Parts: sequence; structure tokens; C-alpha cells
Amino acid sequence: MSKTITLKQINKLAIPALISGVSEPILSLTDAAIIGNMDLNATPSLAAVGIVSTFLSMLIWVLGQTRSAISSIVSQYLGAGNIEAIKNLPAQAIFLITSLSIIIIAVTYPFASSIFKLYNANGDILNYSIDYYQIRVFGFPFTLFTIAVFGTFRGLQNTYYPMLIAISGALVNIIFDFVFVYGIDDFIPAMHIKGAAYASVIAQIIMAGLSTYFLLKKTDITLLVKFPFNKEIKRFALMILNLFIRTLALNAALYFGTSLATKYGTTYIAAYTIAINLWFLGAFLIDGYASAGNILSGKLLGAKDYKNLIDLSNKLIKYGIIIGLLIGVIGAFFYYPIGNLFSNDEKVLAEFYKVFWIILAMQPLCALAFIFDGVFKGLGRMKYLRNVLLFSTLLIFIPVIFGADALGYKLYGVFIAFTLWIIARGLPLIIKFRKTFKTLAQNP
Repeated sequence: MSKTITLKQINKLAIPALISGVSEPILSLTDAAIIGNMDLNATPSLAAVGIVSTFLSMLIWVLGQTRSAISSIVSQYLGAGNIEAIKNLPAQAIFLITSLSIIIIAVTYPFASSIFKLYNANGDILNYSIDYYQIRVFGFPFTLFTIAVFGTFRGLQNTYYPMLIAISGALVNIIFDFVFVYGIDDFIPAMHIKGAAYASVIAQIIMAGLSTYFLLKKTDITLLVKFPFNKEIKRFALMILNLFIRTLALNAALYFGTSLATKYGTTYIAAYTIAINLWFLGAFLIDGYASAGNILSGKLLGAKDYKNLIDLSNKLIKYGIIIGLLIGVIGAFFYYPIGNLFSNDEKVLAEFYKVFWIILAMQPLCALAFIFDGVFKGLGRMKYLRNVLLFSTLLIFIPVIFGADALGYKLYGVFIAFTLWIIARGLPLIIKFRKTFKTLAQNP
């Protein structure tokens, strides 16, 4: 039996994971903040960033589940003391997922217009969405590569190097955003929304390069693809399939939220863009502790240490709720200055301020849902995660959001639906976990 998991151990994993986890929303938030304050067509450009970010998030979340699957398998083998058996698995997984990403670029690039029309984009918003996507999509394979490497590090109980990589990528993105969006007199022309897309791609390439360096330099894991496939590739593929279905359900919710906000008009989709990206930021902040749950639960399961697994879940619940409350309080304190960071359009800000309080109030609920998402991924229980997402999306979110739309609630209805969706995601996971592992802890 291992020693009791301490707060220090959790924070050693959670805090670097928290910092690295915010890299993707920071990329989108940086684009939103800089584009929302441009002199040229800021509001339709901001709306376009919101639409494209939602679509790219769908792609990244669908295929980026590689991280959770790799982390789960590696951490379980680490806990069982048999890491040598899966040393060639990460390279094989990375090869498969990046190959698929290239196919997706080939399929989506020529149909960008049709894709964003499905989000109710038209006119300038549609044109800007196409411009932004057809540049930023080329960073997609590099993002998936980095995510898969992060999963390997997490399985090895290391979140420090992913943190360094993520910080570097975020800083590069911010610098190039300013340079490319606004330009430098007599040196670099202002590229506006296209400049933001180029900045993101450069940041993603640099992060992939750093990921390669740290993985090869700091671990015994190889990136050389060797065949035949590892015996765990089948379980990896099944995990990915279940997470794929689960993430489709998750992104169905994001699609309907974005689509309805776009239908309400440019002001509403711009306000929604600010709100949803701040929600993503809050989610990724909480995700640091979800990542700790993912990493440690897999290792404890591999070691069959069920007592500490229960103890870990109790601590994560407490810490997650505290963090959720802190995010809510800080957001409330800076309620109006936060909005001014992203837009100077008074109509957009007015709609944003009407719903921002809902996002802040959701944060403790999000903490519970996201933390137990992480724990179940670490345990490899992807099928149950899939079923919970299908239930919460099809039977809770979709009926609520369309009911609220029929009643004319607009953005209120969108974020009320998200709140009930989060509750329906988190509660079944907590009940299932405690029912399963309390019994195992009492009967080792």
C-alpha cells in the first residue's frame, strides 16, 4: 500500500497542469482581446473568432482525447511497476492521431464556407471566419502532437515540462498577436484577423518543437514509430472511440449554443464569444486538479490502492470547490473591467454583463464535473463517461436550450442550459465513483 496522498503531492501535479492547461484558452482569449479592440471591423471579426474557436475546439477535443487515453494507460502501468511494456505506445498513438489530423485539414479546408454557414454565419462574419480558419487550421497537427506528448508526461506523473512548453507557447502567441494584428510601421503591415491566425500557428509549431525536445531529452520514451503495434493499442483505440462519441455529444452542446447566439445577431455572438472563452478559461483553471485526479487515480488503480483512491477523491472535491468559488469571487470583483478587456462596443458589453454572473456562479459546479471527468479518464472508464455525456446533452441540454429559445431568453437561455448540463454531467460521476470504490476499499 502506498502512503496517503497529500495536498503537496496533488499541488505538485495540479499547479503545473493548471498553468499548462490554460494555454489553449489563452490563445483564443488573446485573439479575442486583441481583435475585439481593432479599429477595423472589430465586432464582426470578434464574432468570427468565436465561431472558428468553437469549431476548432470541437476538433481538438475530439482528437485531443489521445492525451487522456495515453495518460491513463501509462499511469496504470507505472502504478503496476511495468512501464517498459508500453514504451513504444506513445509514438504509435501520436503517429495515428497526427495522420488523422492531416486528413481532416484536407477535408475541411475547401468546405470552410459551408461549415461556418452551419453556425448561421453570413456576410462579413462568414468571410472573416473563412480567413481565420484557413490559416489557423494548419496548426492543428502540431496541437494534437503536443497534446499527445502532454498525455505521456502526465502518465509518467510529470506536469512540469508541459507547463514550461505551454508558457512558452502562450508568450509567443501574445507577442506575435500584437505584431501581426496591428503591424509595425514601415516594417510589417497590419494583418488584422489573419495576423491573429498566423500568430496562433507559429505558437503551436514552437510548442510541438519544445515537446519533442523535452520528451526525448528527459524521458526514455521514443518518438520512433516501431511495428507491430503494442498490445495496448486496441484498448487505446477503444478508449479513443468512446471519448470520440462523448466529445461529439459535448460539442453538440457547444454547436447549439454558438449557433443560437449567432442567430440572435452580431451583438449577441460577440458577447457570447467573450463569455464562452472566459468559461473555457475557468474550466481549464479547474482542470489542473482534474489532471491531478487523472494522473493519480490511474496510478492508484494500477497499484490497487483503493483506500487512497477514495481519499484522493475527497480531497479533490474540497480543493475543486474552493478553486471554483475563488474564480467566481475574483470574476465578480473585476466584473466590469473584464468585459472592457475584450470589447469597446457598448451593446456587446451590455449583453455580456447580463450573463457573466451565470458563468461565475457555475464555477463550483464545473469544478466537480471536470474533476470527476479527470478521475474517470485516469481509471480508463471511458464508456461510462460517454454514456453520461450522451444523457446530459440529449436529455438535458438540448431540450432546455431550445425551450429557452422558444421563450425568447436568448443568451440567458443558452447559459442556463449550460449550467443544468454541467450538473447532469457531474452528479452521476460522483455517485458511480463512490458506489464502486467505497466497496473495493472496504474489501481489499
